[in-house]
Amino acid sequence: MVVLAASIVSKSGKILVSRQFVDMSRIRIEGLLAAFPKLVGTGKQHTYVETENVRYVYQPIEALYLLLVTNKQSNILEDLETLRLLSKLVPEYSYSLDEEGICKTAFELLFAFDEVISLGHKENVTVAQVKQYCEMESHEEKLHKLVVQSKINETKDVMKRKASEIDKSKIEKNRGDKGGFMSLQSMGSGRIESTFSDMSISSGGGGFGSGSGFGLATTDVETFSSKSKGRPPSSANAPPKGLGMQLGKSQRTNQFLESLKAEGEVILEDVKPIAGQSRAAAAAPPLTDPITLTVEEKINVSLKRDGGMSNFDVQGTLSLQILNQEDGLIQVQIETGGNPGILFKTHPNMNKELFTHENILGLKDPNRPFPTGQAGDAAGVGLLKWRMQSADESMVPLTINCWPSVSGNETYVSIEYEASTMFDLRNVVISVPLPALREAPSVRQIDGEWRYDSRNSVLEWTILLIDNSNRSGSMEFVVPPADSSSFFPISVRFSATSTYSDLKVVNIIPLRGGAPPKFSQRTVLITENYQVV
Repeated sequence: MVVLAASIVSKSGKILVSRQFVDMSRIRIEGLLAAFPKLVGTGKQHTYVETENVRYVYQPIEALYLLLVTNKQSNILEDLETLRLLSKLVPEYSYSLDEEGICKTAFELLFAFDEVISLGHKENVTVAQVKQYCEMESHEEKLHKLVVQSKINETKDVMKRKASEIDKSKIEKNRGDKGGFMSLQSMGSGRIESTFSDMSISSGGGGFGSGSGFGLATTDVETFSSKSKGRPPSSANAPPKGLGMQLGKSQRTNQFLESLKAEGEVILEDVKPIAGQSRAAAAAPPLTDPITLTVEEKINVSLKRDGGMSNFDVQGTLSLQILNQEDGLIQVQIETGGNPGILFKTHPNMNKELFTHENILGLKDPNRPFPTGQAGDAAGVGLLKWRMQSADESMVPLTINCWPSVSGNETYVSIEYEASTMFDLRNVVISVPLPALREAPSVRQIDGEWRYDSRNSVLEWTILLIDNSNRSGSMEFVVPPADSSSFFPISVRFSATSTYSDLKVVNIIPLRGGAPPKFSQRTVLITENYQVV
């Protein structure tokens, strides 16, 4: 009898724990375990499968398989006895017989497997003996733990001693500051002492405690005097409240967090974002050309799961961004693709007759310049809007077909896409909702990449680029039995560098004469709400 490996795998073929008892490369054991789910049958509780080289002796444990890989000359009866012993040991160390529970106790299971099997041969042990052997104490381990604990206690003592020294020094500084101020009170300042104590509380030790001598104290008293002008006399004797107590509390909280950090705890601090930073993060890429025109179309599509289309709507905008004020006196000449289904609407300040007859966008008042956009103004100035609605399915850039089918204890889901030749689509993400799963779905075939979002229970199918080389593609995955409606609605995101309007900026006309200024055009088509319902 020679046991090559003892493993625990999921029913989809994912390797959770595997212990090899003979010299074996990682590629070979992964190949053997990957082939097992394709060989196993259904409806059997305790059996084996043979191939040309090895024998798989396995037993289902809820949603997992406990598996022995042996050579074909091994005694099947002894293998079954070994498998029975291992099946008793697994629940002893892993209280939840699922993927998460097995992974948490992986090392304990490996140690137990080593006690049962040695160099491929079964040891004559029982479950109680294996547990006893695994729990035996080590003198070296206990000595190491004692040394580590003594170092931790010594570090804590040093930390407490340092903290007490810091507190004493702060108290002495506060006493020295108050004593120095008493000499000022004896000179005739009757009501400053109580308010001075308020200031010392509100500053949290940062004002008088941070300096020494009377130089800083005099400066702070002068600052206090300038702030206390116009304050009612009764407020001078009022107890400290409001901001002062909050700052003091913040200081104590910081000291507590620092002490926790000194003990090795990981502290996650909330950092409030600065307004300027948040704006900069959300801002568009910096503009380099003096004039930038952006053509943006947003598409809203609702496709039916059984075929057909219930909504198709495209809304577009042309916006202008000017960096320099001297380039504001201009007119923009455009060219449209001649799509009769698109209705254009100019800004109220635009000269509509000029646009209707000559396709030129200019202000009604030619002496009025266009506004100059700031660096953080990513939207620019809107010049033109348009909208297109259609019931023609050939206008849809991407169609999705989803075919769920239940077979036995599994649901096979096949999804395919077909892209129109009108656009080359970039960064395509097809999000398929899934029922609540204990593990990731088994993806059997896919054109592209996939990612499983376990928190939202969504399978994301990503294709970086769809062009003439891959106008169609498919994906197939397997999940436990589920209703077909649980895989809808399917959401789609993508972008393209061409639009339905095919609007292009032909020229920039300067109203003051001279050479036309340099300009750039950005064109993008993005999805706003694209679903298969």
